[in-house]
Amino acid sequence: QVQLVESGGGLVQPGGSLRLSCAASGSIASSDTMGWYRQAPGAQRELVATITSGDNRNYADSVKGRFTISRDSAKNSVYLQMDSLKPEDTAVYFCNALVLSSRLPRRWSAYWGQGTQVTVSS
Repeated sequence: QVQLVESGGGLVQPGGSLRLSCAASGSIASSDTMGWYRQAPGAQRELVATITSGDNRNYADSVKGRFTISRDSAKNSVYLQMDSLKPEDTAVYFCNALVLSSRLPRRWSAYWGQGTQVTVSS
């Protein structure tokens, strides 16, 4: 079994910064694409940013130039540095990871974290 645990959410004023962290643990042989998604009240879950094992990054247009995704593959961890935060960034942020199981039968599966609340308000 694989678990993803996020941390780093909270309340911040507009223009402020937060750094989210996500660590994957359990029966992991390796990980490929990891990413962050968010879901605001009454809205669908949307992609924020992803990063592949080769460090190719993809960002939603709404966060380009403000958010930076990074990873530490040795720790099976992914991070999201969020700067110049806006009220519209308020949402629950979820970590996602594509993981190869270390147990047999080996297979790739996608896992989600439980989410961490980010609130941008004055």
